[in-house]
Amino acid sequence: MGRAGTVVQERSERTRRKLVQAGAELFHRNGYAYATLGEIAAYAGVTKGALYFHFASKEELAEAVQLRGCALLHEAVRELGASGLRPLQTLVDTTHWLARNLREEPAIPAGFRIAKECAGLREGVTDFHRVWLAAVCELLGQAREAGELRTGIAWESIESLVAAAACGIETLAGTGMPYAELQRRVTGLWSLLLPSLVPEGAEANYRAGTPGTYPLFRTVDDPADGPLDAPLDVSSDVFGAPVPAGVTGSAG
Repeated sequence: MGRAGTVVQERSERTRRKLVQAGAELFHRNGYAYATLGEIAAYAGVTKGALYFHFASKEELAEAVQLRGCALLHEAVRELGASGLRPLQTLVDTTHWLARNLREEPAIPAGFRIAKECAGLREGVTDFHRVWLAAVCELLGQAREAGELRTGIAWESIESLVAAAACGIETLAGTGMPYAELQRRVTGLWSLLLPSLVPEGAEANYRAGTPGTYPLFRTVDDPADGPLDAPLDVSSDVFGAPVPAGVTGSAG
């Protein structure tokens, strides 16, 4: 391919990315049924003909939006796993990633909305809600295989509880609460779940907040702070402080 052909291809790829981004924004904002291709083309700053060059229908564009959300999710999970985190800590951090990107990346909330609004109407296409649930259950299964989870509890009960909690994050975000509040809610969620999921005392090895915050549970008994391993107040500013060395949820 010559230089001219490369330039044309790059321009075409940029246009396609702009259309997917515009589609994500308007599917998220207006819903699948009410977002029109004309509006999406105008939002992207391209002609409707350019849109049809890349996507023959609204269904095709919606599929591309969902695939973008899936790619972002899988990339995030891979990067977190490659950093050496335990599977359960990777799961915690993935839920915080979701909370942040429900605000910052329109393909994520758009993927959820498309999946819900088109349930049963579009056969053989991507369903971001199912992909998210599968990613959560896969990480939880890896934590089980790694021996991170408490024994004596039915696996179906653990899986159902964590899956419901993880899917509830999108519902909380849908209320329009500020990101800081959503972040606190996700941290509070794990503050309750972690002691129930891992062997007694092992919760001190995990961090319920976002990366770069203190672990949820104290590892040094300070009488002034209350009993050892008592949960910290999830609304406290402590969650903005650096993680102490050696308590990161990393494997090893």
